[in-house]
Amino acid sequence: MPSSRKLFADSKKIIPSGVNSPVRYFEPYPFFTKKSKGSHIWDEDGNQYVDFCNGYGALLLGHRRKEIIQAVTKQLTQGTLYCTPTQLEIELSKLIIGNFPSIDKVRLVNTGGEATMTAIRLARGYTKKKKIIKFEGCYHGAHDTVLVKAGSGSAHNGISVSDGGLDEVSKNTLVVQYNNSEDLEKTIRQDKNIAGVIVEPILANMGLILPENNFLANIRKITRENNIPLIFDEVVTGFRVSPGGAQKHFGIKPDITTLGKALGNGFTIAAVGGRKEIMDLLSPEGKVYQASTFAGNPISVSAAIASLKTINKNKNNLYSKLEKYTLRFTRALDDMATDLKIPHQINSTASMFQIFFTSKPVVNYQTSKNADAKKFQKMFKILLKKGIFIAPSQFEVIFFSDAHTQKDLNKTLDAYQIALKSVKQ
Repeated sequence: MPSSRKLFADSKKIIPSGVNSPVRYFEPYPFFTKKSKGSHIWDEDGNQYVDFCNGYGALLLGHRRKEIIQAVTKQLTQGTLYCTPTQLEIELSKLIIGNFPSIDKVRLVNTGGEATMTAIRLARGYTKKKKIIKFEGCYHGAHDTVLVKAGSGSAHNGISVSDGGLDEVSKNTLVVQYNNSEDLEKTIRQDKNIAGVIVEPILANMGLILPENNFLANIRKITRENNIPLIFDEVVTGFRVSPGGAQKHFGIKPDITTLGKALGNGFTIAAVGGRKEIMDLLSPEGKVYQASTFAGNPISVSAAIASLKTINKNKNNLYSKLEKYTLRFTRALDDMATDLKIPHQINSTASMFQIFFTSKPVVNYQTSKNADAKKFQKMFKILLKKGIFIAPSQFEVIFFSDAHTQKDLNKTLDAYQIALKSVKQ
């Protein structure tokens, strides 16, 4: 990839580390993308890849989906930014509320990180308490309250994972073990200053980790008994697991929900929604301040309306197709790794999965970290050479989109067969 190598050298001179998000980097340098369509992307050298990164889950409908491009093209002739309310915002909000029964009111924002920051501020404003509980391995954006690290085991005060992060902010974040509701209950019993509990209902930032039986129901029961708002961070799972997200899939009703990624299918938009009495605390009528110049901009809102209308129109065929693809693919992948006698675990649900090179089940942060990341990197590089692009980190997820075809799956399984043989060596 000579063009990408040169572009990366140029990029490093003017962009920190040469990338505008750390997850985009991999050794020796990332390829630079020129265009995309459907299930494929092309780099600056003309190499074509089947894309299973899919905007880290955002592109549920694939690249350049016709309905979305048409809606955005039409809006471009009307304007790009008004900083005044629009009818489009009302239409989108109604669509979101229609898909998520737990949401009475919704406010549009720009990113998932902005949504979780607002959700946490709302929980604190509602309860008049300070501390937030998050689960080890869950990622909720790059702001100080949630950008904390934790070891396994008992809950403890968060410590900033980043230089420049304020420990005096992070210390108000308590970290407990995922899939361990007893850890959560014990922490709440010991501290009466808990403003909210935030969780990825399906953990999608340590690879893919699924909630064990009754884990989410127990979280809901514990938070309700203690009058603590429960925040479901569905930035990844919203619309991807089902039209109503993971909460519909598992039958759990949180107090606050954050959405992003598949909401805009490639356009920058996110949302925070929840119970009326909580959402009404937002300014200007309430005292919880939140504001943004670009929130509700008509381009992204038009894209999101088209995305949700397309999802709702095609939901029966869309989700069954993606589930079949995931099941078929992961079964074949499991057979390959088993035949090669490679210790492995495959976690999957709906339209996403991940393979871990370990002999033990992956159920939380620690078991995920114990998987062999070096083997994963070796597999990633071989897949890339064979024209298959997955997220370069073991701790991300592989996503199917509606644009993927059986031909794509067959090509990808052939590439995995070669990659796994190399991993075994």
